[in-house]
Amino acid sequence: MTDTITKLFNIQYPIVQGGMIWVSGWKLASAVSNAGGLGLIGAGSMYPNVLREHIQKCKKATDKPFGVNVPMLYPDIEQIMDIIVEEGVKIVFTSAGNPKTWTSFLKEKGITVVHVVSSVKFALKAEVAGVDAVVCEGFEAGGHNGREETTTFTLIPMVKEQVNIPVIAAGGIGSGRGMLAAMVLGANGVQIGSRFAATKESSAHDNFKDTIVSVKDGDTQLTLKELAPVRLVKNKFFNDVQELYKHNPSLEDIKKLLGRARAKRGMFEGDLEEGELEIGQIAGLIHEIKSAREVIEEIVTEYDIVKSKFI
Repeated sequence: MTDTITKLFNIQYPIVQGGMIWVSGWKLASAVSNAGGLGLIGAGSMYPNVLREHIQKCKKATDKPFGVNVPMLYPDIEQIMDIIVEEGVKIVFTSAGNPKTWTSFLKEKGITVVHVVSSVKFALKAEVAGVDAVVCEGFEAGGHNGREETTTFTLIPMVKEQVNIPVIAAGGIGSGRGMLAAMVLGANGVQIGSRFAATKESSAHDNFKDTIVSVKDGDTQLTLKELAPVRLVKNKFFNDVQELYKHNPSLEDIKKLLGRARAKRGMFEGDLEEGELEIGQIAGLIHEIKSAREVIEEIVTEYDIVKSKFI
């Protein structure tokens, strides 16, 4: 395995757990870190005081490196960044915003910064901003996504061709075979979200975990592009959105239907009808809820076996 990412984060395997909203609490982050990957706490669904609590609990649960994923559209972003610094977090993944805004601030505090991008254009901007690595996320990924709809396997080699910093592949990766394929295309490591959403330590509701396991190909789709593209399971809420589109809705009409806390309602509270269920296309290959350690061991073992056969 490449040692670029393992050295950057001081971890055993170049596997990063996605910092997903309503899914990535301290239990999941610490479990992934304890198993040799890099666990991330998803700050996007946490009030500042809740994030502080999760960071503190994670520090008690693991002596391994872990990080925090911060969507920069967060309304309390200044408070979030101050808490990250105060609590001594050493790794931050930023997303959904301009990397120039916070990269210098974080790096001045000795923090390793990684930015999530969906195109070559934004990867180059992140490199200029001074980030230590980029996560290149294809539109197979669950949750909020790039407008370009570029697939992971085309995005990775295009970005790798243009930047001089480490590249972490994300979107549609949930196995050792997928990890190896991403590496062959130039990735230095992988970020995996959906597979870790369906683990015992995930803070997702059991209803949502069971839904992930039952998802088949074609059961998810990118929608709500006028607001922020998001990949969802096709449930009643998704169908309501599609029905609304038939009537040429205004942006306000779409916002009204979306309402508030749809993602929490679906993924955290388990409302499979009216909730927003964010998951990636790779869910079609997830058939069992396992521990985070079992997932990592399975990925690494498969990676080594497949690599020995073909490379």
